[in-house]
Amino acid sequence: MSEIKPNEVYTTKETRGLLKISESTLKRMLKKGIIRANKIGGNYRILGAEILRLVSPKAENRARNFYQRLKQKTKNKIIKW
Repeated sequence: MSEIKPNEVYTTKETRGLLKISESTLKRMLKKGIIRANKIGGNYRILGAEILRLVSPKAENRARNFYQRLKQKTKNKIIKW
């Protein structure tokens, strides 16, 4: 795997290669805002820092904690029914 440089701009094809994901998965992530990108001339460009943010262990922990809080809120609502 090549090194991801935080200040470099990557195309969607390069990003897919770095993350080892399919085109449809990347499109879904862009649409949901999981990966922030800029559209230039009809094509997305993704900053290396954004890719690093996505693959960092801290991001995974934050996502897990968010999911656990959401799950608990849902359980609490269901109990009240």
